Amino acid sequence: MCADARFVLFPQFLERKFNDMSEEIEIKDEVLDLKVTDKYDENQIQVLEGLEAVRKRPGMYIGSTSARGLHHLVYEIVDNSIDEALAGYCTHIEVTIEKGDIIRVADNGRGIPCGIHPQMGIPTLEVVLTVLHAGGKFDGSGYKVSGGLHGVGSSVVNALSDWLEAEVRDGHTKHYMRFERGVTTVKMRDTPCESETGTTIRFHADPEIFETTIYEYDVLEKRLREQAFLNAGLKITLRDERDDEPVEEVMHYEGGIRQFVEHLNRTKTPLHENVIYMEGSRDTSMAEVAMQYTDSYSELMLSFANNINTTEGGTHETGFKAALTRVLNDYGKKYKLLKDDESFKGEDAREGLTAIISVKLQEAQFEGQTKTKLGNSEMRALVDAMVSEKLMTFFEENPQVARTIIEKAQTAARAREAAKKAREMTRRKSALDSASLPGKLADCTERDPSKCEIFIVEGDSAGGSAKNGRDRNFQAILPLRGKILNVEKTRLDKILANAEIKAMITAFGAGVGDDFNPEKLRYHRIVCMTDADVDGSHIRILLLTFFYRYMRPLIDGGYVYVAQPPLFKIVKNKKEHYVYSDEELAAYLDEIGRGNDVTVQRYKGLGEMSAEQLWETTMDPSRRIMKRVKLEDAVSADAMFNLLMGDKVEPRREFITENANLVENLDI
Repeated sequence: MCADARFVLFPQFLERKFNDMSEEIEIKDEVLDLKVTDKYDENQIQVLEGLEAVRKRPGMYIGSTSARGLHHLVYEIVDNSIDEALAGYCTHIEVTIEKGDIIRVADNGRGIPCGIHPQMGIPTLEVVLTVLHAGGKFDGSGYKVSGGLHGVGSSVVNALSDWLEAEVRDGHTKHYMRFERGVTTVKMRDTPCESETGTTIRFHADPEIFETTIYEYDVLEKRLREQAFLNAGLKITLRDERDDEPVEEVMHYEGGIRQFVEHLNRTKTPLHENVIYMEGSRDTSMAEVAMQYTDSYSELMLSFANNINTTEGGTHETGFKAALTRVLNDYGKKYKLLKDDESFKGEDAREGLTAIISVKLQEAQFEGQTKTKLGNSEMRALVDAMVSEKLMTFFEENPQVARTIIEKAQTAARAREAAKKAREMTRRKSALDSASLPGKLADCTERDPSKCEIFIVEGDSAGGSAKNGRDRNFQAILPLRGKILNVEKTRLDKILANAEIKAMITAFGAGVGDDFNPEKLRYHRIVCMTDADVDGSHIRILLLTFFYRYMRPLIDGGYVYVAQPPLFKIVKNKKEHYVYSDEELAAYLDEIGRGNDVTVQRYKGLGEMSAEQLWETTMDPSRRIMKRVKLEDAVSADAMFNLLMGDKVEPRREFITENANLVENLDI
């Protein structure tokens, strides 16, 4: 496969191509003079009026000005419509990508209030769209439950758009306003309308702010589908009108998070037919849980608070985990399925589990502005009590399902004990104890992990070239013999018996599985350097599968890289030039000509290169091209790993058939 096509297998990984990972920057020896000589008086104090602060520091409000921040604009507007759904008024949200990457979000909720605001003296719609920290979610009277609590969402979108139009229908009158870069350009215009109600927001992201203003349909679809699952009965329509033939997807799930779990398990084999569903409430808070066990060896748990994905968990996750483990132990001992000295740990209880935890509460407290971890202590008690009671009742009423889950956990517990013994064999006595390092490892002399990198190479031939060509001060080489074990199809105890995997674990020095500690890593750049062919791609995918399942912090922390060796060497007049793709080759040949004095060599393997060539093209920090592996969507990643590396053949065959046209230069 060509360099770019090889990565089509895992589109949820963001690969950033760059030269010199350490980015060689000129460092001066002198100390920077921070003394300010200008006069410091009242003239230096700037007051950013209106939405100027947002345009000045957009990253503070939407995270970044990259594609991620661009899509966040859509989420902000959609979230307001979803809050209307939670309040019991909105039943349908339409999101349209119009030609020119204009976004249109329309709902059939109550509509943003348009009367004159008593405090500001201008239409309330204008207040909502031009004043920070203005919203109906502060006192809890307008909305009992909401994801947005700061009152900045709509105004931020307005500030970061080169234009925005708002239309509000209140059942009698249609109100219209227009803004440019946060400034009102068309005052409120009123026209009669029939009985319809709702809000429509149209905007175009400001190209002066964002690196790109082109939306990705798939990114929006994933987010909107997730929201449709979380809000049972809500219909969300996504329409893309940018091409001549519009694309439309209607997402409507009466089953809510039950269907969400079924969707996540579509490529897995469930151990029980029906999804287990529980719900409960206390005071102004409610919680619901949907769960199903599969024959997988990994768990997938997603938690949400007021429809916000709490990727770092929080109190609701803690309550669920504690209750689940306790119920399995209590039920197993009550019915003599467990021996007196036998008990499950949390990881045993959750092996093969797919679970969705969704809570709704009036005063959500998130740890940090990113809203990735729920901090409300009362939610732990609510979820714990609900799951303890209702899951035990379910087991009592469905003893066969309970027995199946208990047996799954027992097998996991036995594997855990075996893995514990195997893990001890992989642990190094100390970070500097070279005697315990694998024999095939050619280590570097540097001991500062932030300066060290290790190349995982395919075979002894490439390993020999890499060892001879490297800079031994900071570059370590670990050759692997053949393809490592497919970890998607086996448990940790068997995985740790694999010699190649053991060598990696020992070399990295940070442990494996739940014991993995990135602070103990001996190398902060782990580079997969494989051949530019099908076998090399397969080995790389096997490595990524292992890292994702058992060393996830490596990917989350940005420690994993993929080396990109050149595909071609062009020689003309004894001058050598390397290119990394077919496109680069064509462009370079157009530049120098295609005469008889030009020779082109295609590299099929790293072993074809001399040590000097490998250093010059692939390992030299000043010239190499690398890709950092990053995780954009954990749900998609889990599904993709399971699809491509799991036991089910038919879904994999369908995927290959659908995507075969994307592959170029396949080596057969």
